[in-house]
Amino acid sequence: MKRLRNYLDSIHPHFIKGGRFEKFYALYEMVDTFLYTPADVTPHAPHARDALDIKRVMTYVVIATMPCIIIGLWNIGYQANSAMASMGIEQAPGWRGTILTWFGFAYDPANPLGNFLHGFMYFMPIYLVTLIVGGIWEVVFAAVRNHEVNEGFLVTSMLFALTLPPNIPLWQVALGISFGVVIGKEVFGGTGKNFLNPALTGRCFLFFAYPAHMSGDAVWTAVDGFSSATPLGLAALDGMQAIFANGVTWTQAFMGSIQGSIGSTSTFACLLGGIFLMYTRIASWRIIFGVFAGMVVTSTLLNWIGSDTNPMFAMPWYWHLTLGGFAFGMVYMATDPVSASMTQVGRWIFGFLIGFMTVLIRVVNPAFPEGIMLAILFANIFAPLIDHFVVQANVRRRKRNYV
Repeated sequence: MKRLRNYLDSIHPHFIKGGRFEKFYALYEMVDTFLYTPADVTPHAPHARDALDIKRVMTYVVIATMPCIIIGLWNIGYQANSAMASMGIEQAPGWRGTILTWFGFAYDPANPLGNFLHGFMYFMPIYLVTLIVGGIWEVVFAAVRNHEVNEGFLVTSMLFALTLPPNIPLWQVALGISFGVVIGKEVFGGTGKNFLNPALTGRCFLFFAYPAHMSGDAVWTAVDGFSSATPLGLAALDGMQAIFANGVTWTQAFMGSIQGSIGSTSTFACLLGGIFLMYTRIASWRIIFGVFAGMVVTSTLLNWIGSDTNPMFAMPWYWHLTLGGFAFGMVYMATDPVSASMTQVGRWIFGFLIGFMTVLIRVVNPAFPEGIMLAILFANIFAPLIDHFVVQANVRRRKRNYV
C-alpha cells in the first residue's frame, strides 16, 4: 500500500493532476488518508487548529459500527446454520458452501468462527457493491461540480449495508445506494447540504419499491426455502405471546441472536457504538436520550391505555428497545449531524419526536411493524422547522430580558 501510494504521488503532478484521472486519484487519496495520517499542513493563515475534521469524524463513526459488524456477521451465519440444521441441509449451496468446505468448517451453529465466516460471505458482496456503485456516483458528481471527493460516503455505505437483509439481490443493493446518494444527497449539493439521511433514503426506496425482498418471513435468514418471522413481526400479529411461544427471550433480543437486518439486531453492539460516539462527541447525547425518552413515554402511555383488539399496545418499552432496528436507528441514524436538528433544545425535541413516532407507527399502523426508519425521515423533514422555532423563542426571551 505504501509503495503504491509513493508511486501515485510521484506521477500525480505530471500525469494525473488536471487530467481525466484526477477525481479517481482524489477517491484514492480519500481511502489512503483514512488509513494513514497525511503530512499536509496549512501554509498560510488563517490556521485551523481543531483536529476534528470530516475525515476524523467519519473514521470515528466507522469504528463505532465495528461491534454491529462483528455481531451481525456472526448472527447471519448463526441463523443460516441453525436453519440448515433444522431442515436437514448438510452443506450451503453455491460458492459459499465450497469455501466453507475448503476451510474445514462444519455447518454448526455452535461454531462461532464458522458462523462468522458464513456471515462474512453474505455481507462482503453487499458492501462491495454498495462501495463501488456509490463511489462511482460520488466521483461523477465531484467531477461535474469540480469538488473534492470526501469521506462522508464511507459512513453512508457502511450504514446502508448494515440495514439490509442478508439475502437481498445485489442489483437491488446497487439501485438502493444509487437512489440514496443521488436523490438523498447529491441533488441537494452533496455532503453537508442534504436534509435527509442518505443511507435511510436508499433503504426506504428499496422498502417501498421491492417490499417482497425487504420484508416478510423469508428474507431474514440466508437459506433458500426457509421462512420465519422476526420477533417484531410476530408481535405485530399476536403480541408478546407470539414472541414467548417462539422461544425468543429478551436476552437474545438484546445480544442480537435473532432474525433481522445485518447490523441492527444487537442492541448491545449498538449501545457500545453509542457510548463511543458520545465519548468522542461525534453523536449528540441529547438526540440519543431524546429518542429513548420519547419511546419510553409513548410505550408506557399506550401500555396504560391498553387495547382489546391490538396486542401491540401491551409491549413494554424494554422490548421496543431491543426489537427491530430501534437501537441502531437511535445511535447511528438519528444522530446524523447534517439532517438532525442543530440547536440544543431542538435536539431534545427532534429525538423525542423520533421515539414518539416510532412507537406510534409500530403500534397503531400494522402495515409497518418497524417504524424507526419512517420516524427518522419524518423528523429529518421537520428538523429545520424545529430549529427555527427554538431560535425564535430564544430571540423573544432575550428581547424580554433586555427590556
